[in-house]
Amino acid sequence: MSRQPRADAVRNRERVLAAAAEVFGESGIDVPMSEVARRAGVGIATLIRNFPARADLVEATFGAAMTDYADTATRAAADPDPWAAFCGFIEYVCRIPQRDRGFAQVLTTMFTGAELLEAQRQRGLREFIRLVRRAKAAGVLRADFSPHDLPLILLATGGVMRTQTPALAAAQDRLIGYLLQACAASNTKPLPGAPPPRDLYAALEFRRGGQS
Repeated sequence: MSRQPRADAVRNRERVLAAAAEVFGESGIDVPMSEVARRAGVGIATLIRNFPARADLVEATFGAAMTDYADTATRAAADPDPWAAFCGFIEYVCRIPQRDRGFAQVLTTMFTGAELLEAQRQRGLREFIRLVRRAKAAGVLRADFSPHDLPLILLATGGVMRTQTPALAAAQDRLIGYLLQACAASNTKPLPGAPPPRDLYAALEFRRGGQS
């Protein structure tokens, strides 16, 4: 018979997860683990006991957010208006850094050992591929758009989207508008070639390691 964790151990884990969501959301997932422990009010040994590697903490912190992301892609793929759905999904993704810098970083980083997190990411990608195919079939999305351009879009827009500078914050809608107009089928000049998806995702892979 397995032993139930002590109440104080459960509370400590919950405090670490709440602190990680706050700290990662503010500063990204590369913040020192000692800062997460400090914000949670626990020792670094307690944090490591619950989450032996940074990737373990990232998966536990952002698993629900990744599920929500995949659910959003599913709804977009089922929308009867594929162009409106495509534009809405791209805008949703581009605005993630405004809400949560850490999750934006997670979306552009592969965690090969985090099975639950990656399963939801792959579900989201499959649904986005379905949306892209529907938009192309409707003649509204440029033929050479690749679903694998999505992390590149997030990387390219992340700096502006998470800024607190009023002038740049006001330009966010304009930047998204530029991107969406560039994706429209009416733009027929070929794009430069894309890297093979395998190479792209290998470059984005998180190197699993210990705490720092």
